Amino acid sequence: MLNGDRLLETFLEYVQIDSETLNEKNMSQRVASDLRTLGLEVWTDDAGASFGSNGVNVYARMAGDSPSSPMLFSAHVDTVKPGNGIVPIVRDGIISSEGDTILAADDKSAVAAVVEALRTVRENNLAHRTVEVIFSIAEEGGLHGIKNADLSALTAKKSVVLDAGGDVGHIITSAPGQMSFEAHITGKAAHAGACPEEGISAIQAAAAGIASMKLLRVDHETTANIAVFKSEYPTNIVPDDAHIMGEARSHDPQKLSLQTEHMKKCLEDACDKYGAKLTCKIDTVYRSYRFDDDDPIVTEVRDACERIGIEPKIASTGGGSDANVMNYRGIKSIVLSTGMDAIHTKSERITVKNLTDTARLCIALMTGGRA
Repeated sequence: MLNGDRLLETFLEYVQIDSETLNEKNMSQRVASDLRTLGLEVWTDDAGASFGSNGVNVYARMAGDSPSSPMLFSAHVDTVKPGNGIVPIVRDGIISSEGDTILAADDKSAVAAVVEALRTVRENNLAHRTVEVIFSIAEEGGLHGIKNADLSALTAKKSVVLDAGGDVGHIITSAPGQMSFEAHITGKAAHAGACPEEGISAIQAAAAGIASMKLLRVDHETTANIAVFKSEYPTNIVPDDAHIMGEARSHDPQKLSLQTEHMKKCLEDACDKYGAKLTCKIDTVYRSYRFDDDDPIVTEVRDACERIGIEPKIASTGGGSDANVMNYRGIKSIVLSTGMDAIHTKSERITVKNLTDTARLCIALMTGGRA
């Protein structure tokens, strides 16, 4: 029933469409066209204009003829860098790039699988629930597409977000929240050779603060990282400014708040010690979510996996996705794996089997049957 050759061809075509974050226009247009060709109700928004993208979020609906409640299928069309000029290679059942770019299985494996599942349902006149789709832009680096999406026209109150590594069957029931951390340390400039004692080194204060922080793996559900430490001066000047950027993540909202406050306090104490001034900004990037193993949406996906002969596996993740935002906005969402491996690297790959299994699982969820 599923046309595996066509699915593979679609995926290979999609990954060759350049769509690095903020440059998703061509990919948005292609998937919108493919969905319209299937006879679905399709619409777009102008979300990208608010954060510098030339792409649009693409929405679609296939009205159902079964009593099952509507389900939303979600994936993102943007990629990380280097994602231009991708040349895919299929060898021994494994799809990869030539090695100069990513592959873009994250997340075009999901996009291709959802489109092929819809084609299969349409071509075979399969009874199905109402299916809604959102293919978002600018997921990478901040979930900006889904944050600016207009979800008011969607009827589904539950969603599967196909955007995780691991073989098909992994069901992500828990994901952390994330907070961004940005600080400026202001010291006092002075000649480093003639009168250094008159200066206050912003680098010295910043370094002392960072050194006292709990970073990287804080505990089993909390992480923190400093990724930017910028202060560039001639060696004969005591630096009077330093810029720091980082993040914290936790599955526990209270721990997340405590971790960011801890990071701020470390810098405050260091600035007090050396006489520097601190300006600090902490923002919520997305909130955590957690589902019980017997939650109805988890049970529904587990049952669908078993119907098509795939072993379901409950898992958690340390990363965020569009599901974090949709859960906060009232659409119950869990993340499903598509089989992508080594994502965000030039070694990224996916097996043909996982690509096919992703589409089969989508069909099972759309129809309540086998594929």
